[in-house]
Amino acid sequence: MRDFSADHRWLSINTATIRRQRGQEEVPLARLIDQCAAHGVRAISPWRDQVAAAGLADTARQLKALDIGLSGYCRGGFFPAADTAGLRAALDDNRRAIDEALTLGAPCLVLVVGALPGALEGRPVHKDIARSRHEVRDGIAATLAYAREVNLPLAIEPLHPMQAAERACVNTLEQALDLCDELDPARSGLLGVALDAYHCWWDPKLQAQTARAGERRTPQERSRLLAYHVCDWLTPTRDLLNDRGMMGDGVIELRRLRQWVEAAGYEGFAEVEIFSTQDWWQRDGDEVLATCIERHRTVV
Repeated sequence: MRDFSADHRWLSINTATIRRQRGQEEVPLARLIDQCAAHGVRAISPWRDQVAAAGLADTARQLKALDIGLSGYCRGGFFPAADTAGLRAALDDNRRAIDEALTLGAPCLVLVVGALPGALEGRPVHKDIARSRHEVRDGIAATLAYAREVNLPLAIEPLHPMQAAERACVNTLEQALDLCDELDPARSGLLGVALDAYHCWWDPKLQAQTARAGERRTPQERSRLLAYHVCDWLTPTRDLLNDRGMMGDGVIELRRLRQWVEAAGYEGFAEVEIFSTQDWWQRDGDEVLATCIERHRTVV
């Protein structure tokens, strides 16, 4: 394993972690980037709505001026829809997301694949999760065709089963890798996975599937591990979406998980992604970043 104790060169900050701060419901992306730069953070993963508000070209210029890279771009996906027009709109939106990721120099576009259309708003159009999974498969296949043209990798992020209805009907690393094997059997490096500790830590097959993601049978094949996200699972968890814990405050064996990830050949950033309405979003951003750095060195 790499030694993280001396510095935080392999720390990335998902901008969701500090997008809300004490007294501020939404901190502008330019300010977040400046805060990360002031703490010596080398990489971030911004969200599309933040980039849209800040301006794509302006964000690209700021990142270049501060020599900050990306560990990923959040997010594409949400392929299932109520009708043909909705399916087409999802593909068009994912194409735009790929173009934005290219402009920002992202190493991959993270896909939260979607689930039952309308469920996120509390009004599911249907209950056929098998249909949604089929539409996810077809949506990724179509999006991958464009990703190949422009050489931008796609990273499927399996989400915890608690979010299977409204956010992602791909819920285990095994499911995500099965899709990768079907759609990219050559292991080209253009389709892989984003392994998020919060969503995957509970899975009894996690070690074996992480090893599977890293398999390379020939020199031409590439690992499917494209991104690695960290935070912690609190007990009790007060809100299943917005009560993620700071690393070291919960029950995930983060050091063991990174051992598995690196044994599979992953050499990229550990990206901190914390949604925390009741705790970390109530603190000053500089405090949150300083804590992320300390825990990256001692816990991750």
